[in-house]
Amino acid sequence: MKAAVLSAPGDISKRPLRISDVAQPEVRPGQVLLRVRACGVCRTDLHIVEGELPVRVKELIPGHQIVGDVVAGATAELPAGTRVGVAWIGGTDGTCWYCRHNFENLCNSPTFTGCSVNGGYAEYGLARADFVFPLPAALDDLHAAPLLCAGIIGFRALRVAGVQQGEKVGLFGFGASAHLAIAVLKAWDCKVYVSTRGESHRRLAASLGARWVGSENDKPPVALDRAITFAPSGDVVITALASLRKGGVVAINAIHLDRIPQFAYDSLLWGERQLRSVTNMTRDDARDFLRVADEIGLRPQVTVFSLEQANEALLAVKNDAIDGAAVIAM
Repeated sequence: MKAAVLSAPGDISKRPLRISDVAQPEVRPGQVLLRVRACGVCRTDLHIVEGELPVRVKELIPGHQIVGDVVAGATAELPAGTRVGVAWIGGTDGTCWYCRHNFENLCNSPTFTGCSVNGGYAEYGLARADFVFPLPAALDDLHAAPLLCAGIIGFRALRVAGVQQGEKVGLFGFGASAHLAIAVLKAWDCKVYVSTRGESHRRLAASLGARWVGSENDKPPVALDRAITFAPSGDVVITALASLRKGGVVAINAIHLDRIPQFAYDSLLWGERQLRSVTNMTRDDARDFLRVADEIGLRPQVTVFSLEQANEALLAVKNDAIDGAAVIAM
């Protein structure tokens, strides 16, 4: 099969992924083999390819927003031909304290799709059968793929922030995840305020119903109940924190963050304001979000790349050169 393979991390501008012919993976008990239809391109993939997150597999195939058909390893619950999605969490140990207490996103020994096992930048891919999600028929391949990480993790961020119906919510950064989260917030009758860099991102936020849109360092004109940061910048976290009412919450939705600068406790954190980090996702998050996405007719804005353009897709993500999400179509 053809796959985009990472032999050694490097600057994406130097095209570290190479398109190669590699052996099709062999199915083991408890796994399904998928013929990949599409795979979303995530900023986490960029962190892996550029070495900001540790690479755990020699000759790694990235990609963790996979849409594919079951072609081997079928079960009664997943018959051959079932179209499923695969997300970032590809498996957990099921035995650690976190798994036993319904915090599988914090598992001590997780499997990460496209990081600790091969992912979906390929014509075929393996997945644990108990960590795939049948997809609603109304969601086509290209629009389903970004939901499997950007959508699910954005949905979890709303949960971690404790968003309630009708609240004032700030989104700091407006890429693949935020442009899906705003649709859920609108369905919950929330008032959304967006701070983000890039004129095209600001136009997109306004077109999707944000009440106010500003640049990345601008504070919204009202005190927020909740804020979610999507940019991998500690400066943005401080701007979000400064935008909260007393008792408000910032959820930091970033797997990699440059640093959080020193800040004044009495004027920013005091008043029972809270900073919370968002870590991975659970299968319940995935199932609940996919149901909500189907109910509200969520369709992300996508830019399509071929497998041969995998480096270019990641470069576009790095440079904020596209609005919405990038998707590799097989």
